[in-house]
Amino acid sequence: MPRAIFEQDGALLFAGLMSHATDDLVAMTTTGPGRRLQAKGLESLIAPVTQTVASLIGPAARPVRAVLFDKSSETNWALGWHQDRTIVVRERRDTPGFGPWSRKQGLQHVAPPFEILAGMATIRIHLDPCDANNAPLKIALGSHLLGHVAARDAAVRAEECPQRICLAETGDVWAYATPILHASDRAAHPSRRRVLQVDYAALKLPGGLDWAGIEGPGH
Repeated sequence: MPRAIFEQDGALLFAGLMSHATDDLVAMTTTGPGRRLQAKGLESLIAPVTQTVASLIGPAARPVRAVLFDKSSETNWALGWHQDRTIVVRERRDTPGFGPWSRKQGLQHVAPPFEILAGMATIRIHLDPCDANNAPLKIALGSHLLGHVAARDAAVRAEECPQRICLAETGDVWAYATPILHASDRAAHPSRRRVLQVDYAALKLPGGLDWAGIEGPGH
């Protein structure tokens, strides 16, 4: 069963899931590399992904953050092994266990308690092919079950796990447990590699906090 595999490994490939909509996604998300997105109509466009994620983390799954990654010969970077640690909320409300706080591109970010991250899924929708030479994501299978991993220990803990290189064709969708350890090298022979990354959650936040969502206020 996909959910059992996802819970054990922390990663699943859904080949071709969004191949019908990549042109529309490209048109909607051309905003620059690493750009946090809030775009009207995006939630409807990725409805097939939302349905898939609901089968993995629960029927209340909803998209709560979107980021466009755009690697090319001009924008070619590397990231060492790490866990994603922050979420985006509508406004700051000081709540026990949440912090530190920061603002990025006008959006309010905060590091939540680990159990919030553990209930989330991160989806990467590939808008271009990604082969072994074009900086595919590397993941450490099962590392989402390790709990909070200190940054200084991330590389060591990743080496203790089986690793997978996440190759993809246009329209493929990779689903990951949000706390999974992952990394990315600089592209060896870079061509454009656009990925729309969407975080999903199926739970409400405490203390009056609310997810920012991917369509902005009023949606």
